[in-house]
Amino acid sequence: MYLEPRRRRQARGSRAGSLWPWFFSACIALAVAWSLNSKLAERGGLQSYGLLPTATPTEISAPEYVALADGLWRQGQYDEAIAAYRRATELDPGLSVAYARWAHILALRHRGQEAIRLAQRAVEIDAESAENQAILGIALDWDGQVGEAIAVCLRATKIAPEYAFGYACLAEAYGDYGRVTDALAMARRAVELDPSNPFVRRNLGYVYELLGRYRDAIYEYEAAVSLNPNLAFIYLDLGRNYRALNDMEEAIYQFERATEVDPGDPLAYDQLGWTYFAQGLHEMATIQLEKAIEVDPEYAPAYGHLGVTYYVRRNYEEAITHLEKAIALGRRSEEHLYELGFSYAYVGQCERALPLFREALTVNPSSAVAKQGLIYCQGAE
Repeated sequence: MYLEPRRRRQARGSRAGSLWPWFFSACIALAVAWSLNSKLAERGGLQSYGLLPTATPTEISAPEYVALADGLWRQGQYDEAIAAYRRATELDPGLSVAYARWAHILALRHRGQEAIRLAQRAVEIDAESAENQAILGIALDWDGQVGEAIAVCLRATKIAPEYAFGYACLAEAYGDYGRVTDALAMARRAVELDPSNPFVRRNLGYVYELLGRYRDAIYEYEAAVSLNPNLAFIYLDLGRNYRALNDMEEAIYQFERATEVDPGDPLAYDQLGWTYFAQGLHEMATIQLEKAIEVDPEYAPAYGHLGVTYYVRRNYEEAITHLEKAIALGRRSEEHLYELGFSYAYVGQCERALPLFREALTVNPSSAVAKQGLIYCQGAE
């Protein structure tokens, strides 16, 4: 059955009340941004970032840039927020909070190494900031350095025992390490301390997801979205959980929302495309996966998924191009190796396919598909 992505729904009445806190905070953020934008327009502003026109060479202060960036981030203007945080660090290289919050956005956009570098700079400047430590922990965890993330997140909770985000950071790292019981305890502690923090509610949802409690996870993710609907990565969480429940229509809707809220995140297009692929909608999948690569030409997962999509469509030349790129960027999985091997085999280049099948078998000695590839090419010789 052809699945047409669902359009944006009307807000449910039962959730209307929960939107008021976000509405008022958004109004405050807009007021702050308007005030600072007025100053920027008068004094010269973010001329080099193309955000505002210039009038005079005078600029606002570094802390004012941080306040502006905070408001922009809450409004979902990620690139503009990054520009403002960057400018704050240029004006005051010792302003640790600007590095930390800049790093947080980059981590959520899956730019791990950049995020870690900036978060480490924030900690170098002020190691006694629980926020700096927690953001470094998140950056490390999202980059796969889970053991290091746990140590850093623990440090955040010791610096500020009542800081909810520190426990939320620790919950996510514990969960990724496999300590799900500890993760649940830390996530619940974080919610007790600050139930109105969207990152805190999101991380409780994440722990529920790790436990396979997808409905509970969705409830917490929805709560996080009601607190701030401009956090694109939470729509990715929602889409992933609906996909786990085999509700592909809702999953596609949530992934579409992620691309709308933050068009600069390649993962949103990648997940939308991969969900289309799972539905057998290969042309639609290709369009979205190509967008992921346009957003970030170094985003390896999209190259791998695109290679598989072209392979299924029997466009082996394009499959080779994209699988080679995925492997070059570090996605050297068993599946990518034997898929690339078969792509070469089907265009008559078994001499290039055989080493790939053999390498796939070093990754997984029992790989039946790689063994079939060896038989295929040996028979073709």
